Amino acid sequence: MKRYCLTLDLKDDPQLIEEYERYHQQIPESIAQSIQEAGIIDLQIFRLGTRMCMIMETNDDFSFERKAAMDAANPAVQEWETLMWQFQSPLPQAKSGEKWLLMDKIFQLS
Repeated sequence: MKRYCLTLDLKDDPQLIEEYERYHQQIPESIAQSIQEAGIIDLQIFRLGTRMCMIMETNDDFSFERKAAMDAANPAVQEWETLMWQFQSPLPQAKSGEKWLLMDKIFQLS
């Protein structure tokens, strides 16, 4: 199993943040299915203010490239991502079109 941590900001608008969280109370089944089919076993999103942190646990075969290709070929995922982008704000270091950025692990207690 692999674990990844990614980060992204939300737009600094309490109403938009509330709406974003409402969407995540019950995501569409097609989106949950696409996440699982990509090899993601567990996915959690945490928020402090506008900053979000996503923790993903994946199977050993997971790759971001494969997930991106699957997402690009899935109209339901494309629709979801377009909808979510109205709430999200790219980080300053993001390249054009990038959303969630992979964080570097700098410490582990074990």
